[in-house]
Amino acid sequence: MNLVVVESPAKAKTINKYLGPDYTVLASYGHVRDLPSKDGSVLPDDDFAMSWEIDAKASKRLSEIAEVAKRSDRVILATDPDREGEAISWHVLEILTKKKVLKDTQVQRVTFNAITKSAVLEAMAAPRDLDMELVEAYLARRALDYLVGFTLSPVLWRKLPGARSAGRVQSVALRIVVDREMEIEKFKAQEYWSVEADLAADSPPFTARLVKHAGKRVQRLDIISEAMATAARDAINAGVFKINSVEKKPVKRAPSPPFMTSTLQQEASRKLGFTAQRTMQAAQKLYEGVDDQGGLITYMRTDGLSVSPEGIAQAREVIGERFGPAYVPENPRYYKTKAKNAQEAHEAIRPTNMARAPETLRLESDLQRLYELIWKRTIASQMESARLDRTTVEIEEPSGQTGLRATGQVVAFDGFMAVYEEGRDDKPKTGDDDEDDTTRLPALKEGATAKVEAIRTEQHFTEPPPRYSEATLVKKLEELGIGRPSTYASILTTLRDREYVRMDKNRFYPEDKGRLVTAFLEQFFRKWVEYDFTAALENRLDEVSAGELNWKVLLRDFWTDFHAATSAAGELRTTAILDALNESLGPHIFPQKEDGSDPRECPLCHQGQLSLKTSRFGAFIGCSRYPECKYTRPVASPDAAEGGADGGDRELGVDPVTGQPVSLKIGRFGPYVETMPPGEEKPKRSSLPKGWSPASLQLEQALRLLALPREVGMHPEDGKPITAGLGRYGPFVQHAGTYANVSDIDEVFEVGLNRAVALLAEKRAGRPGRGAATAPLKELGEHPEDKAPVQVMAGRFGPYVKWGKVNATLPKGTAPEDMTLEAAIPLLAERAAKAPAAKAKKAPAKKAAAKKPAAKKPAAKKAAPKKAAKAD
Repeated sequence: MNLVVVESPAKAKTINKYLGPDYTVLASYGHVRDLPSKDGSVLPDDDFAMSWEIDAKASKRLSEIAEVAKRSDRVILATDPDREGEAISWHVLEILTKKKVLKDTQVQRVTFNAITKSAVLEAMAAPRDLDMELVEAYLARRALDYLVGFTLSPVLWRKLPGARSAGRVQSVALRIVVDREMEIEKFKAQEYWSVEADLAADSPPFTARLVKHAGKRVQRLDIISEAMATAARDAINAGVFKINSVEKKPVKRAPSPPFMTSTLQQEASRKLGFTAQRTMQAAQKLYEGVDDQGGLITYMRTDGLSVSPEGIAQAREVIGERFGPAYVPENPRYYKTKAKNAQEAHEAIRPTNMARAPETLRLESDLQRLYELIWKRTIASQMESARLDRTTVEIEEPSGQTGLRATGQVVAFDGFMAVYEEGRDDKPKTGDDDEDDTTRLPALKEGATAKVEAIRTEQHFTEPPPRYSEATLVKKLEELGIGRPSTYASILTTLRDREYVRMDKNRFYPEDKGRLVTAFLEQFFRKWVEYDFTAALENRLDEVSAGELNWKVLLRDFWTDFHAATSAAGELRTTAILDALNESLGPHIFPQKEDGSDPRECPLCHQGQLSLKTSRFGAFIGCSRYPECKYTRPVASPDAAEGGADGGDRELGVDPVTGQPVSLKIGRFGPYVETMPPGEEKPKRSSLPKGWSPASLQLEQALRLLALPREVGMHPEDGKPITAGLGRYGPFVQHAGTYANVSDIDEVFEVGLNRAVALLAEKRAGRPGRGAATAPLKELGEHPEDKAPVQVMAGRFGPYVKWGKVNATLPKGTAPEDMTLEAAIPLLAERAAKAPAAKAKKAPAKKAAAKKPAAKKPAAKKAAPKKAAKAD
């Protein structure tokens, strides 16, 4: 008897098909234990002893694994072929050892890079021992992350209220985003002009750009004004041009290598719009196997680029069959990773069977699209290079004072481009003179006269570097050597979950709390958010996994300096920290004013100085003369600067109904509008919804907000009111305790009764709350048999019709509001006819219980311990 332990049930199901009846395959469901989220889980003073806690959900599964292990002759740990997989195997082995179920049992470790029958059987034939060097690298990484999080985060919470937490790698990734934003804010756009001419030289027209003016070479940023562009245009207009040279140069373009984790995430972001997390979830399913097709791709957490000889042979065969011999290069292509220390799973991400073309599969959308991307990239990586003819045409007038250049290229042989071309990241327009011209030029001859047919001058401005997308941030992390393939997705997800960044049009924007945390860490923990330091630490972890460095030595070296820095920061006064942050964030939180006045002067009292303040709800800007002056505003100031109100309160006008003033106020939780209703003791307030700018807010908008919640109408079924309003989770409609979100704030002011009823019905049908089940979605009328009401109800598994104790599910595709009494009666009759026996059996039981209630009670008490004993 052999027990095989893997991570996931899908993987277990696939592998179970490949092994005989002598094997039992069970899943651990990922990591089975972790460090508890409390102080003391790692003890630096006790040689970094680590206390592990078994996950509550894993306990039952581990008991099952232990029970089977007790009866097995061999336990085979077959988790993933990387550091994390080795760690899961180690955890399982540790737990089985503590349970004392491995007395004479042989324990072995196997790894396979693909879940196919051949790969699994080959791995089973070559088992090994657990790689403790990989395990120790995992332990070191886990201890480092724990120590940074549980030592640094409390300092943040005390000194910078509102901050969530800090992480060893996540904080560095956040710094990258913040640094890019600061680059953008500091960027000064530079004006430049392009000058182009349409020419004809006994040929169809073609376009050339100015490269020489007044005898000097012109680069893209050299013409900086309209006057200079006009002078260049006049020079072209006055010249007689000839073609000086036509240079044709054959160029080869080689295909990109197959995917590794980072490049897969980048391309899936560019071409499919997937987040890194979405990419890895789909890749995991493709790796583990779908239906009876086995694993469709090799292991997806790797920074290796090699492909097995079998994979290369398959790819070359497919290329020859589908595209012809000309597309198969004479020799196979071999790729090597540029990373200093590649992950332990060295093969690239590729289909397990190259002959399995995407069009032959029927997968769910994400899996189908990702598999097609991987298949095309792998096939293209083994194809012949593309051959291009690049042409450069130099055109000058006889004096040599003015010159033009036309460039273009023709694809002579598409090669790998017949299948796939790598996506490109955004690049700022910096004015560099690089050409990437894919224009096709007509046939041109040297010495031919080129006639000017049209001249165009166009104004441009250089652009700042673009904000990071998921693809470009992963690429940056990889370039810096920060993080590893298995960590990229979780790094980006953590930044969003902590609300340190937000995504807008697939770009990362740092939130103010993210800026504050980064500024704090740069001021007081600069070494630990330096790119080079973090990358060097990753390399040292790789040295541990290679057996070149003791993991406890790494931890001691790190902890000595880090502990001293956190202790020093803990002694700092909050005022000293805020002064440092005021200085470092000054350009962002106190932007220069157009009139040159002091940007930190309080706009309300004109005597105090604005400064960062803290509260238990987070940071805000306040006046130094508090409590005499109660001016506050959020940390962000773009709206204030834009509107000229400088972030202070302002009066919007007078409510025409009440005659009371309506004001916009900026509080520490954001902007809000306020008015004092006549006869009331407290003012009425409403926060501004997301997307509304305080700077452009008008009285009419404020009055609409203050009128919320508004009554939409009475629900047709029970006559109770439906209201629309704005809550902490956004705009909504509400009826009888059920809340349904609406698309945006504008719909709150416009939503009608029919639309509101439909939204509420959908909400109840899809996810009923505790109180929602008692309120019918629709009253259908009285049943003809007993005049009892027939109702449409919301249930856990969807809407149903109810008549007394009989419930019948609505037919698939039938909306609750479309149901009628005539359609419901046959459904209820059919459902009642299916369960008469059950009712008959229950009836005698009820009678017996009624006759001897006293005798039942002791019997019930005696039965309880028997059940407990049985369970033991």
